Amino acid sequence: MHDLSATEQARSVKAGEISARELTDHYLARIERFDADLGAYLRVDAEGARRAADAVDAAVARGDDPGPLAGVPLGLKDVLVTEGLETTAASKILSGFVPPYDGTAVARLRAAGAVVVGKLNCDEFAMGSSNENSAAGPCRNPWDPERVPGGSSGGSAAAVAAGLCGAALGTDTGGSIRQPASFCGVVGLKPTYGRVSRYGVIAYASSLDQVGPMTATVEDAALLYGCIAGFDPRDATSLETAADAPESLRQSLAETRSAATPLDGIRVGLPREYFGDGLADDVRRCIDTAIASLRDRGATVTEVSLPHSEYVLPTYYLIATAEASSNLARYDGVRYGARGGDADSDLLDMYCKTRGAGFGDEVKRRIMLGTFALRAGYYDQFYGKAQQARALIKRDFDTAFETVDVIASAASPTAAFRAGSKTSDPLAMYLMDVFTLSCNLAGLPGLSVPCGLTDDGLPVGLQLLGRPLDEASLLKVAAAYEHSAGRAARPARYFEEVPS
Repeated sequence: MHDLSATEQARSVKAGEISARELTDHYLARIERFDADLGAYLRVDAEGARRAADAVDAAVARGDDPGPLAGVPLGLKDVLVTEGLETTAASKILSGFVPPYDGTAVARLRAAGAVVVGKLNCDEFAMGSSNENSAAGPCRNPWDPERVPGGSSGGSAAAVAAGLCGAALGTDTGGSIRQPASFCGVVGLKPTYGRVSRYGVIAYASSLDQVGPMTATVEDAALLYGCIAGFDPRDATSLETAADAPESLRQSLAETRSAATPLDGIRVGLPREYFGDGLADDVRRCIDTAIASLRDRGATVTEVSLPHSEYVLPTYYLIATAEASSNLARYDGVRYGARGGDADSDLLDMYCKTRGAGFGDEVKRRIMLGTFALRAGYYDQFYGKAQQARALIKRDFDTAFETVDVIASAASPTAAFRAGSKTSDPLAMYLMDVFTLSCNLAGLPGLSVPCGLTDDGLPVGLQLLGRPLDEASLLKVAAAYEHSAGRAARPARYFEEVPS
């Protein structure tokens, strides 16, 4: 069953070929067997998942339509709040926090018939590129347990890659869906900023965060995206634009797969700044092969320039940390989560002990960087300048999209790196997101689709960036590539054996 795509699983449940309960029990058994070594899940809600599956089966028995995700077992990154299920953002400071409501994206998945099986590991408060910053311990890469799955949505990527859920949701603030998708060989879609509601998402950087799907196939990504996108009045940044319906996206991708040259008229741009010396040779080989495939499918490929790319890294880490400093000020031990100090502590002492013990080192680092950038006397010099640079970065994309429809590059300059190899060098860790950060700064949609393996047998992701609100073009190009290349390889260890 775990060899079926999420789309195929939903279709089979609706047709009565398998039951949602049977499918859910299958995944729960796989989680029990494989996740102790992988560390993708922070908590599993077996009882709640079985109740949801039984409700789907009851709807099918009545002849009702349970929804486009009928019975598909999903995992959720632990920054998405879930009613009655502990949500910690992989941080000690939120230990024991059980939300009284579902976030909008979660509620929409449940309404579409999905079965939530549990909460997935991530870097603490989504701050990281390797999933080594989790207070619960690191997640491992299913392709090689000595390597990281990427971050911050590492648990989501690993769970999908290992077949421990039918699909998952992650969040992307600077590449946290696309980079781990690349490292684990799955599809990851970061929608246009404002396309998916952030209501019920534990905030890292509010002008950058976006929720998106992580799946085994492009069709699955389109299906989940169609279910969660759309206006939400509870999110002030939500866009009042009609989102593509799951069925229309599915029909578009079906037409793409059936066409002989489905990319006729599509112009693909290659940013020269993303193909320099920092790109690993075996990653470049995979990307070049993927670009050649797009040409064969009818696309026109030209070079473009994004001249302000050298400012992307400092711009991102000023804006993101400044917003994090503000957002994380609410975790003070008063309203929810863990509290430090004792009965004799005064208020300041309680704050210091709560935050000192509750936050990990990387979260503290980013709070301090952001607080410094916002200080009186430094605001204009740092945060103000970063906002000006952000406008120039967005202008680069606006200019490029006058001549191309999609921009293509590697999702990461290297494949998955060894665990522990960059933890003592924050800058080296931050550079792993150098190709993904600009997408968030410009508010664009971005996607990573598997495009081959390195010399070491590790996955590589082709990143596609598009105009705002044009997720459909990204999905079309990705589907055309996927159709020509075939479904991506899966880590053999998790697919050669099926738990009894």
